[in-house]
Amino acid sequence: MFCYQCEQTAKGEGCTKVGVCGKQPDVAALQDLLIYTLSELSLYAVEGRKVGIIDRDINVFTIEALFATLTNVDFDPERFVILINKSVALRDSLKAKVKAAGVDTEDIEKIANFIPDATMEVLVRQGESKMLTPERDGKADIRSLQHTLLFGIKGVAAYAYHAQILGKEDDTIYAFIHEALAAILKDELNLNEWLSMVLKCGEINLKTIELLDAAHTETYGHPVPTKVPLGAKKGKAILVSGHDLKDLEELLKQTEEKGIYIYTHGEMLPAHGYPGLKKYPHLYGHYGTAWQNQHREFAAFPGSILMTTNCIQKPLESYMDNIFTYGTVGWPGITHISGRDFTPVIEKALDLSGFKEDIQGKSVMVGFARNTVLSVADKIIEAVKNKNIRHFFLVAGCDGAKPGRNYYTEFVEKVPEDTIVLTLACGKFRFFDKDLGDIGGIPRLIDIGQCNDAYSAIQIAVALAKAFGVSVNDLPLSLILSWFEQKAVAILLTLLYLGIKNIRLGPSLPAFITPNILDVLVKNFNIKPITTPDEDLKAILG
Repeated sequence: MFCYQCEQTAKGEGCTKVGVCGKQPDVAALQDLLIYTLSELSLYAVEGRKVGIIDRDINVFTIEALFATLTNVDFDPERFVILINKSVALRDSLKAKVKAAGVDTEDIEKIANFIPDATMEVLVRQGESKMLTPERDGKADIRSLQHTLLFGIKGVAAYAYHAQILGKEDDTIYAFIHEALAAILKDELNLNEWLSMVLKCGEINLKTIELLDAAHTETYGHPVPTKVPLGAKKGKAILVSGHDLKDLEELLKQTEEKGIYIYTHGEMLPAHGYPGLKKYPHLYGHYGTAWQNQHREFAAFPGSILMTTNCIQKPLESYMDNIFTYGTVGWPGITHISGRDFTPVIEKALDLSGFKEDIQGKSVMVGFARNTVLSVADKIIEAVKNKNIRHFFLVAGCDGAKPGRNYYTEFVEKVPEDTIVLTLACGKFRFFDKDLGDIGGIPRLIDIGQCNDAYSAIQIAVALAKAFGVSVNDLPLSLILSWFEQKAVAILLTLLYLGIKNIRLGPSLPAFITPNILDVLVKNFNIKPITTPDEDLKAILG
């Protein structure tokens, strides 16, 4: 196997024996094979669009299948066999439609003719022959951009999936994903053309996260400031971890008047700020932190656990029976639920002890998405002009277990008292419960939401820049980002597409970025790796 799509990758170079995430070689091979078959399918999807053939089922399948290949999402080889075979079946069906429309497919058929074997053993070997490895010859920089594009569209697919389940779709997003997958397979572009495709991915992701923002706010209302307890209530309990608010909503409906309290975990924390979700009285609080402590937190939870979308680690045997997966998430030996009938989760929760007494803990504030922040923009602008607020830091991104992520905790702890920290995504769980106080009633730690809420952060920056009559790059704002998986790659590409400069990225730079491509990013965007909190604060503030 070879995999270097996440920040945790072995030695900062690539996992070759088993994934640091727990991904096994057979799953890695099947994921690579799925990507290959999706690329073949995309060749026909691109040609089909030229003659007006657009198949929504293929569009939706493409983003769901791509999502399954993200870091920490699906580790079940049997499910990948199903996806691979479906991908090939859809390819052949679309091929017939495209040919019937008069399109000459002879050239495509020469490269899009994969036939999956019926046995797992051979199918894995077929996947190994399609392994996504870096080039060792003169095409290393092109391969670097191809893989940056691939990992970027994986992130786009994830955001598009989140939007699609709430009824929001845009064919230009599907079209670009197919265009990108087809281009990677054909490999006919030059270096500058690949660079343009990578930045186009950032543009498409901006459209995607805007669509997702509309999906969330039109369905559940704009988030409002809400205090969320970190303790527990006596009674039965279900913990929901992941990203999709629709899954949480359906569970809340199915558990009404059943004596079960619903707790959020990780990226579900911002759900408490949405009027359409906080109206349920049994949505009580938040349990635990995020990815890095998942084993300890899940093992101690006295109820059942529902994992949705991604952010799953290899579970310990001691609590596997208490976990259920839904959506794109899968792990061998864990019950997977389809159709949003959460009866097994509810029955397990009723069988387990739940919390035997109330547990008092801290509380945190959520609900500071763009509407809330911009409603006090005049106070923020006045505080900046009066020099009460010297600087803003957006400390955001993904969390992980690799050493070095304590940088973000230390950074937030050391920012001066006349500065404000904006944050979003699971990286905030390194510091989300810190009490930084306020500046004239404006909280010094402002939680914008999930990684899915990146659009809110962008809109806040754009609105403030407009109010001050400057560009975003001229604001007293610094971006301190942590990356882990492919949704973070998509967000970074969006920031580059928008021309945002001086981003500090860590804990380490992507292994799939070659020195030459990194040099381009440094020259054009002044992107730089984090150093130490003290050094970076000194460089930013002087």
